[in-house]
Amino acid sequence: MPQKDSFAALRISNFRNFLIARFLSTFGWQMQSVVVAWQVYSITKDEFSLGLIGLAEAIPMIVVSLYAGHVVDKNDRKKILLITIASLFVCWILLFIISLDKIAFLADHRIFYIYFIIFISGIIRGFNGPAIFAFMGQLIPKEHYSNAISWSTSNWQLASVLGPAAGGFLFAYGGATGAYAAVAIITAVAVFLMSRVENIPLPPSTEEVSIFDSLSMGLKFVFAHKLILSAISLDLFAVLFGGAVALLPVFAEQILNTGPEGLGVLRAAPAVGAVIMGMITIKYSPVKNAGRNLITVVFGFGLCMIAFAFSRNFYLSVFILFLSGAFDQVSVVIRAMIVQLYTPDNMKGRVSAVENIFIGSSNEIGSFESGSAAKMIGLIPSVIFGGCMTLIVVVTTYFVSPQIRKLKIDKTEELKA
Repeated sequence: MPQKDSFAALRISNFRNFLIARFLSTFGWQMQSVVVAWQVYSITKDEFSLGLIGLAEAIPMIVVSLYAGHVVDKNDRKKILLITIASLFVCWILLFIISLDKIAFLADHRIFYIYFIIFISGIIRGFNGPAIFAFMGQLIPKEHYSNAISWSTSNWQLASVLGPAAGGFLFAYGGATGAYAAVAIITAVAVFLMSRVENIPLPPSTEEVSIFDSLSMGLKFVFAHKLILSAISLDLFAVLFGGAVALLPVFAEQILNTGPEGLGVLRAAPAVGAVIMGMITIKYSPVKNAGRNLITVVFGFGLCMIAFAFSRNFYLSVFILFLSGAFDQVSVVIRAMIVQLYTPDNMKGRVSAVENIFIGSSNEIGSFESGSAAKMIGLIPSVIFGGCMTLIVVVTTYFVSPQIRKLKIDKTEELKA
């Protein structure tokens, strides 16, 4: 469905400022993820240690998510964003201090402290994700949701292109210390820019429920809305079983014979594909035949994971990861559109928190699954297994969920929601 105005959402100044601030915070976080992965692997030389990074972040994110959704729906969402981004800034400063190796007890137990800081950052991200999703919905009218979501996801993916590449190069030429210093500076600028976004408060809520009922409302809403549940579940299992990103340091060193620079390129490749596909979805929205498109691209993502496992050529591997990112971008746009469109404004924090449990944490849990599987059955078989499981999930969804298979969203539905 062609957009009448590809820049409709960007013409809203509040949304523009929000995107820039989000870009910088994401850019810094993506840099940090590459630096932490390479630093941990260079110390341990153990694939399982990479999986533990994901687990250290996912567990706290899952634990706090429902409460975070409640907080986001009951409080100033902009203020929550400022607090969470500033807290991440503190985490990156601590990683910088640890990497200096100037304090004996920190240097002797670096791995433990790195995991602990990542654990804290997982708590912070548990609040940050729902706040971003819910606050964005306040900045734009519903008729521009599809366009805004395409811009937002492309913005995130662009940061994911530049962040890993920058992290890899900075680690190679400036070490972990220089890379963490850059991450901290970038995140500080993000805090400042987010403070410049004009706050648009929601109408006062008339909802009178206990905190327990409020915490459970997001879950009840998602499980009662089969369309949202199907879309989230499909992405959950695809990401859970189909993620090879956590193992890229091992592929870079053992299979593709490259160093931190090559790792940065490999990490950036999916995001490059996503950015290019994002530009296409800005002009041609994929939501008209949303169900068919969602099933197709997740199936394509699974095939990419299997092909990546068999590749022994660096450039072919980069291309395969590029395609996986393009497929993933379409699924992200469709899923976000479904959730934004069919969720009431005063519920978006809690529903996004549930989505965070399903999707956000599945990246980290998927990292743990990949690391564990690689340890048990070997590097290549673990990625092939994950890709095959993704294909099985897609085929199963196609037959058991006609709601998602037949879903179409036209402009009339978008305006009515």
